[in-house]
Amino acid sequence: MAAKQAVAAVDFARIYTSLGLGKETIAALQAFRKRHADAQRIQTTYAAQPTTVDLAHYRAVLKNKAIVDEAERTLREFKPVTYDVAAHVKAIETFETKAVSQAKETTEKIDAELKDLQATLANIEDARPFDDLTVYDVGNANPRIIEAVENMVKKGKWTVPGYREKFGDLTLM
Repeated sequence: MAAKQAVAAVDFARIYTSLGLGKETIAALQAFRKRHADAQRIQTTYAAQPTTVDLAHYRAVLKNKAIVDEAERTLREFKPVTYDVAAHVKAIETFETKAVSQAKETTEKIDAELKDLQATLANIEDARPFDDLTVYDVGNANPRIIEAVENMVKKGKWTVPGYREKFGDLTLM
């Protein structure tokens, strides 16, 4: 009962999104959960069925007692068939190792992303205010800006393309 309550309390949709699992991993987990639910349903159905055969009832109802004797002998001699589940266990272990490796890869990706985000956050916190920046600081941060300005000066262009369209012409004449 406690296991059923624990499974009911788990929000799998939230787990899938919060862990950032891949599509293959989510699909495999959902397929596994479906197979598990089907197996539980079938087991519950079979557990509810009676397991004993009332041979005395059949002796009273049937005229041919030899058939009942043969059925009783067959039931006594019945031995359940054992199956070799090694192949199934191997498939489960393979699935488990694949799931664990994918989980480790996902963990590594998340850790790397967290490290990058923390570095970005540290850069943001340590950055100077915008008012304190100089043209040289911006040029050092992005050298292409300096190259573009030098190129424009060489060609004699003293206006920035698109500036007048965006801000208008402020000349008095």
